[in-house]
Amino acid sequence: MDGAFMADAAAANERGSGPRASMKGVTELLRDILDDLAQTPQSRPPMTPSAAADARPDPVAAGATASLGDVIDRLDERGFGLLFFLLALPCIPPFVYVLPQIVSLPMLGLSGQMAMGRKSPWFPESIRKRTFSIDEFRKVLDRMEKYIRFVERFSHPRLRAVTGHGASRAIGGLLAIPSISILVPLIGTNTVPSIGIACVSLGLISRDGVLVIIGLLIGVLWPILLFGVIAFLGVEGLTMVKEWLLSQF
Repeated sequence: MDGAFMADAAAANERGSGPRASMKGVTELLRDILDDLAQTPQSRPPMTPSAAADARPDPVAAGATASLGDVIDRLDERGFGLLFFLLALPCIPPFVYVLPQIVSLPMLGLSGQMAMGRKSPWFPESIRKRTFSIDEFRKVLDRMEKYIRFVERFSHPRLRAVTGHGASRAIGGLLAIPSISILVPLIGTNTVPSIGIACVSLGLISRDGVLVIIGLLIGVLWPILLFGVIAFLGVEGLTMVKEWLLSQF
């Protein structure tokens, strides 16, 4: 199954080798990976002999699971962008703490790997073995798809030098700034930097250097501005701003 999936990907790459060739967006790429994972025997939950006798192949069967390592092994050279995108999504909701601080740690690891020049992401085996529900992941993807596609409508390959391997070191180093911001559990430190990281990741996936630059500007400038405000007003002043914003809704 893995061989067939990689063969299809190679054929797609050959067909899309021209400078203006269209590339799969993040939603299509994720759906292809999830479809492939759901069809692997090890992803399906164990069944009783009687249930197994009556069962029919169902690629989207509820209860199917996969590991992070399964996903990483199916990523192409755009793996950094896709993983950054997946990690940034749960950090976008405002005034959410704990989860963003946990997720920011692998973000820092990924940014460090990019800065050191790695061509594909690496995780220790303990993290690669962590599993997730394929069906639940599909539901999250369904909810986010319209927003992702809105951005992808304006994204296309341009300024390819920005998304090439030579620039990845600088991008990785700069992505450490919003990742560190998310790690700090203060007001406003996670939402805007996460949006910046998501923009950068979509730009890496679609080879859109303009989107990468926009994302870096958002992700780098916001923490600088925010911590400047904190230095001027203090945490108490920032808390008052938060309370005022919440009172408006």
